[in-house]
Amino acid sequence: MNNFLPNAKRAIIEPIMNSHPQLMIRPINSDENLLSWVKENRNYIQSTLLSAGGILFRGFPNISLQAFESVMEEITPVLEEYNERSTPRSEVKGKIYSSTEYPADQRIPMHNENSYAHTWPLKIWFHCVQVAIVGGETPIADSRKVYQLIDPSIRKRFAEKKVLYVRNMGGEYDLPWQTVFQTDNPNFVNEYCRQVGIEVEWNGTDRIRTKSTRSAIAKHPITGEDLWFNQAHLFHISSLQPEIREYLVDTLGEENLPRNVYYGDGSKIEDSVLDEIREVYDEVSLTFPWENGDILLLDNMLNTHGRNTFTGMRKIVVAMAEPWKDYGI
Repeated sequence: MNNFLPNAKRAIIEPIMNSHPQLMIRPINSDENLLSWVKENRNYIQSTLLSAGGILFRGFPNISLQAFESVMEEITPVLEEYNERSTPRSEVKGKIYSSTEYPADQRIPMHNENSYAHTWPLKIWFHCVQVAIVGGETPIADSRKVYQLIDPSIRKRFAEKKVLYVRNMGGEYDLPWQTVFQTDNPNFVNEYCRQVGIEVEWNGTDRIRTKSTRSAIAKHPITGEDLWFNQAHLFHISSLQPEIREYLVDTLGEENLPRNVYYGDGSKIEDSVLDEIREVYDEVSLTFPWENGDILLLDNMLNTHGRNTFTGMRKIVVAMAEPWKDYGI
């Protein structure tokens, strides 16, 4: 199904894949300037994103890092720094970051960016600078559909109990607290944690344990739709490969794992429940191959994203926009 905008009949708009809501926009003419097109169709992009959840801009010429930045500024003038970090990233330019710097042979599960935190971006941008030789896709999934397909009894349990995230920062297995909070000042960390509802426990000066209880289900602030919005399946120890899980538990003890997650009352989340949630993500997910120059805009609450394994050089840069707070704290 091809749709043409009434005020700019210069692009083809169609689903990235049939039966999925996310859209792809391609220029009719090979010399079409993306920034000009975006300026003329800003309102359409903003409104369509609320229904589609994601928009892939493909085939526009001369998409440099500067062009990517200009397009973002047109749609989302307020970019967000990557705070309360859970993965290693490098600053590329300003508030543009590298994608998560995990080894190429590791798959990154589906997640809504920073859904474990007090503040998260409403929108997230991706730009493909260099496509991998093999793999390296960024799967996406509709959080509305995920919510609908999860067993109602599981939804009810998470809605009532919420999610308790536990992190042990420092040591050789996870990020140091200085990286997570982007500071060397323990007093700043203590005050930040107090403000956003994080319980913090210091172990000397190099290690800290944090505990934070967050909602598992959210309502989109504009559409009002119910969304599955948490990282329980990713933080939980069951997300690790069995041999790594066994090694870490034997070496550190469960209470000292780099990260883990429980129901909000502190009780354990059943592996079987998390397996079922992962199956839903797999069922809903949409995977498409990157092309150099692609720009992907996601509503971070309406869509999750992940990363497939890959070989060869891969460079995807990321920016987060429009910070939103959990006003329940």
